[in-house]
Amino acid sequence: MVSDVYDDGLNHEPSKSAYWPLLLRNFEGDGITSRRQISFALRTPRAGTESLMKEVRQAVWSVDPNLPLAEVHTVDYFYRTSMARTSFTLLMLGVAGAMALLLGTVGIYGVIAYSVSQRTREIGIRMALGAQRPELTGMFVRHGLVLTGIGVACGLVAAFLSMRFLSTLLFGVKPVDLLTYSAVSIGLVATAMLASYLPSRKAAMVDPLEALRGE
Repeated sequence: MVSDVYDDGLNHEPSKSAYWPLLLRNFEGDGITSRRQISFALRTPRAGTESLMKEVRQAVWSVDPNLPLAEVHTVDYFYRTSMARTSFTLLMLGVAGAMALLLGTVGIYGVIAYSVSQRTREIGIRMALGAQRPELTGMFVRHGLVLTGIGVACGLVAAFLSMRFLSTLLFGVKPVDLLTYSAVSIGLVATAMLASYLPSRKAAMVDPLEALRGE
């Protein structure tokens, strides 16, 4: 029993194949038919080593010294070759995603920092009335998380709708993988929390008198 053979690359469905003997007798009216080109697959932990290739050459040439060995490659070579275009596309999408994450982080930091600068008097009054620094920090962090939650929700909806167009780039992975979406969402929330915490912590360190005097 032979499993599916992805002869045209991993990004294409395996085609139907039929295996014939190397030597056929009385096939389609011919007396004896033999294949001129033969491919062998060796399964061994020594794949790709020169010592193995030397032994293979010696074994082949012991049968016929005129038989050439051509296109000797490992399975990993064929895998990388078949996935080269897909890997490049996914790499570009990864770079674009990283840039989007960076811009989003900078944007959240900028929004929170601007909100802090506009609420300096409020911060001073809150601190003068007894508000603690953790409370002030939590207030701005919650504001950042609300913005992040809205962005993550919109992003998940867009991802669910667009993944059907990117399903051809996936192999062995479902277009809607809950583990992947959960990990990415948690990573975004953690990044946004850090981007919100930094200006919030700075705001909590403001002296109430200086904050009120600045207004």
